[in-house]
Amino acid sequence: MYPKSQLLRGLALGAVMLGMAAPQAQAQTPDKKTAISLYGSGYQYKGNYGSNFWDRSSTNGGPGISFNRYLTSGIDLGLGLGYVELKGSQAGNPANNFSTNVVHGNLAFKFKLNNGWAIKEDAVIQPYLTIAPGLAYFSRESRYRGANTDENATNFDLFGAAGINFRLSDGIGLFIQTGQHIPFGGNIDGDLVRDDNRIDDRFLQHTAGLTFALGQMKDEDKDGVSDKKDKCPGTPAGVAVDPNGCPLDKDGDGVPDYQDKCPDEKGLAALEGCPDRDGDGVRDSEDKCPDTPGKAALGGCPDADNDGVIDQNDKCPDTPAGVSVDANGCPLDRDGDGVPDFQDRCPDRAGPASNKGCPEIKAEAKKVLNEATKYINFDFNKATLKPSSYSKLDQMVQILNEYPDYSLSIAGHTDSKGADNFNLGLSYERAASARAYMLSKGIPSERIEARGYGETKPIADNATAAGQAMNRRVDFDPFLTGETNAAEAKYGPAPTIQEIKSEGKVVPTRKAAVKKAPVRKAPAKRK
Repeated sequence: MYPKSQLLRGLALGAVMLGMAAPQAQAQTPDKKTAISLYGSGYQYKGNYGSNFWDRSSTNGGPGISFNRYLTSGIDLGLGLGYVELKGSQAGNPANNFSTNVVHGNLAFKFKLNNGWAIKEDAVIQPYLTIAPGLAYFSRESRYRGANTDENATNFDLFGAAGINFRLSDGIGLFIQTGQHIPFGGNIDGDLVRDDNRIDDRFLQHTAGLTFALGQMKDEDKDGVSDKKDKCPGTPAGVAVDPNGCPLDKDGDGVPDYQDKCPDEKGLAALEGCPDRDGDGVRDSEDKCPDTPGKAALGGCPDADNDGVIDQNDKCPDTPAGVSVDANGCPLDRDGDGVPDFQDRCPDRAGPASNKGCPEIKAEAKKVLNEATKYINFDFNKATLKPSSYSKLDQMVQILNEYPDYSLSIAGHTDSKGADNFNLGLSYERAASARAYMLSKGIPSERIEARGYGETKPIADNATAAGQAMNRRVDFDPFLTGETNAAEAKYGPAPTIQEIKSEGKVVPTRKAAVKKAPVRKAPAKRK
């Protein structure tokens, strides 16, 4: 065998070469750029004593180690160190034999076919080609024609190989490789007869081993997928992801499971991944009417009349918009008179539908109002109330207090004697005087309207004294507040005292010339 010093010197040479190349070691993946490979190889000699290529019975085994560094998707750089003891003898002349220890170190340029063009970079099967120049140290003990030809030598070695890496995981690969070493000028067998091309001795190396990626991949969101492969960076911590680093979405609705309230049913993003088969914006799991479009506020059920009661519970399904309803969807009727509040002019006091839900004025009160005109008297040719009128006006005040839903129309009239403007002004002022008295008793001003019609609305023939007396009157007519003024309904439109004054106009004057003045002044009659 060879002296230990020689063997150690060969191993030291390989270690130095390995150390020099380690900083440029080849990576297994773009995420873990540095890797180490451990392997075993079968070596087969070919030289002056013949060829053992592809002869398993003449194979010598040896260990190896390499460091690798990822450069690009198509190229890795590595350094491999291997050892083997090659043995052999000349066919037919066993006296010519050799036993040679070989330590070789090669700087490998690995050309990967899984570069993303033809084969994906993270494919399971990853073929490659390698060209690896280096050095081979030979420590030989040999006999040639009865003489020892021992030698220790270092030669330039060119190694070419083809292989396949099987990706077991992101950090582990299994590879197989076959290649040939050509040590230029190397004499493996000790035969002193050499070829001129200096490559008559060479050897095959058949290798199988494991590659382990070193270091940690960059993964900012800590989802287990490297940033280079992560198509969904920034995934929240703890969220399960697919191989692309995107949150899992089992039902494929575009809403990731960790945000999907219905992860097993395809749904809508607007509803946190839950389905809505009637398209009303309420998820089916919360929709009380899942097959009929409805309103979110009503649990997804329809409400055709928009009264807040779902159709299936609505006993009055055609309630007008904006009307307040009870639990059954029917319009409220606070006073229980059968007239719904939205149609009831008096929603807090019961009354018949014929009177719009308001209480009717009793017959006795109506009689007082109808006969009041007989008892309201004024000073002659003036608008000043006589004290005898007060009791009747007080009665009417009491009636208005008993029936707060009613207003009162006061219309003043005169006979045809005198000028038109005089009569019109007098009728206005007499109606206004009656109104002013009642307002002084606490009746709100908006509940009494006073109008004057002068001599335009007679109820009897002005040609007779009796007819004139009947035409000189003040009418008192009640009407539901908000309805048409009773005087206007009877006699037609005429501005109220309030309207005349609010417009800045002057109430028709009484200081007008008397029309149709007689030749002889006749005694004035009481108005």
